[in-house]
Amino acid sequence: MDVEEKVSLIERPPTEEVVTRDELVDLFKTNSKPKHYIGLEISGFLHLGSLISTGFKINDFLKAGVRCTVFLADWHTLINDKLGGDWETISKVSKYYADTFKLVCPGVEIVLGSDLYSSKKEYWLELVRLTKHMSLARTMRTLTIMGRSENEEKIDLAKLLYPPMQAADIHFLDIDIAHAGMDQRKIHMLARELFPKMKWKVPVAVHHRLLPGLSEPTKTDSEAGKMSKSTPSSGIFVHDSDDEIRTKLKKAWCEEGNTKNNPLLEIAKHVIYHEFDEMSIERPAKFGGNVTYSGYSQLESDFAQKKLHPTDLKQAVTNYLIKIIHPIREKLALSQELVEIIKKSA
Repeated sequence: MDVEEKVSLIERPPTEEVVTRDELVDLFKTNSKPKHYIGLEISGFLHLGSLISTGFKINDFLKAGVRCTVFLADWHTLINDKLGGDWETISKVSKYYADTFKLVCPGVEIVLGSDLYSSKKEYWLELVRLTKHMSLARTMRTLTIMGRSENEEKIDLAKLLYPPMQAADIHFLDIDIAHAGMDQRKIHMLARELFPKMKWKVPVAVHHRLLPGLSEPTKTDSEAGKMSKSTPSSGIFVHDSDDEIRTKLKKAWCEEGNTKNNPLLEIAKHVIYHEFDEMSIERPAKFGGNVTYSGYSQLESDFAQKKLHPTDLKQAVTNYLIKIIHPIREKLALSQELVEIIKKSA
């Protein structure tokens, strides 16, 4: 596989931006197996966005010969009050995350934050050195990466450690490519700005699009809210039964002719067309008959022109998602104890 083919794999949907493409090209020219990382908080059941879309993107990196790491940020989970801030719960759910990503992304390396910090004695010294380059105001502006607002009045001091730790993780994992959803962009831009001052390797940053939730976006939202673990009705979870998937997608917001932040179209583009070369729509002859779309652009065009009805799109997306999720769900052994732990901590 040549360099352009590798770059094309990295750039394919759901990738939204590469900072910068020229740097990525140069990286592949000089390093046939660069190191990648994506960091995840441990915060509940995995869903279509956090596992499937993310995992498919990781698989693109693996196909391009990249050495991929899923960093399970247990310390960050504790700092951000996820899973009740209970360390035993975080540890149990971390194993579920590790097992699931190994299943969806064969060949990926799993690294726990607690293991990284215990193995790198110089981590805390270097973390302090890094924070000397960060103002309080800049740190507050990056709190959006953890779902917090820079305007929060009551915020404990520990949360201010989260952004510099996330940046330091990239360095101590010796990463060439930092990968995340668009919601983590600020920390990667911070790392690219500060690492030269620390004489650290500056990573290429790759950001993928976040899948929107299934609910209608509010009028005040410029973007649809992302699929969330904390709002079960807004997303498709990998442990949802086939019938639950059907019910959720049947109720999902999908306004006729509206292609902006349409969750059904987003799922089609970033999940289904990632795994399938075409989508077939089954419908009665009086409504146009069956049709097969060999590419997303024509699917979107027909929907925008109201040649494709929301009901038919929902049915097709449902069928394809079940094909993707069902075999993953069947292979995951999730104990009732763990189910109850996650539900209780949500």
